Amino acid sequence: MWKRDEAPKPSAPAAPAPAAHQPVSTASVPQPENRRIERDVVNIGKSVVIKGELNGSEDLTIEGHVEGKIELKDHVLTIGPNGRIKAQVLAKSVIVLGEVNGNVTATEKVDIRDGGSVDGDIISPRVAIAEGAHFRGTVDMQRKTAPGQQAQAVKPAAAATTTAPQPHAAAH
Repeated sequence: MWKRDEAPKPSAPAAPAPAAHQPVSTASVPQPENRRIERDVVNIGKSVVIKGELNGSEDLTIEGHVEGKIELKDHVLTIGPNGRIKAQVLAKSVIVLGEVNGNVTATEKVDIRDGGSVDGDIISPRVAIAEGAHFRGTVDMQRKTAPGQQAQAVKPAAAATTTAPQPHAAAH
């Protein structure tokens, strides 16, 4: 019982100290920033299936299935461990923990983490492939300093997807 009495005594003085910090404007500023970050991230759950074109102006985490095209030019796309993507992907940064079948274009970085899988070509100035990750395709690490070169690098990737059927057609 004496220990119970001692525990509330130290916690009582500790409570006013945080209360004193709450009115300070620096303590109240991080709270809205954290709320904004939560609002700017959208999650697509495991049971969700999307077929078609997916565009957005927020960071996106996909745990479900997407088939078609994903375009998040100025935002981060995360394919979660349960995510299964069959699409062309264009984003600022792409983090792969699940499976991607299709070409991936990122203006900043593509990160294939342990357990992640990409079957397709990657165009990005920075590429990271973790041990335990799977990758099959080509990598084009164009430089950010020449915008004209970036546009040219993206065009052949689009042409590569249209020319992929031609070798197949040539086999007939």
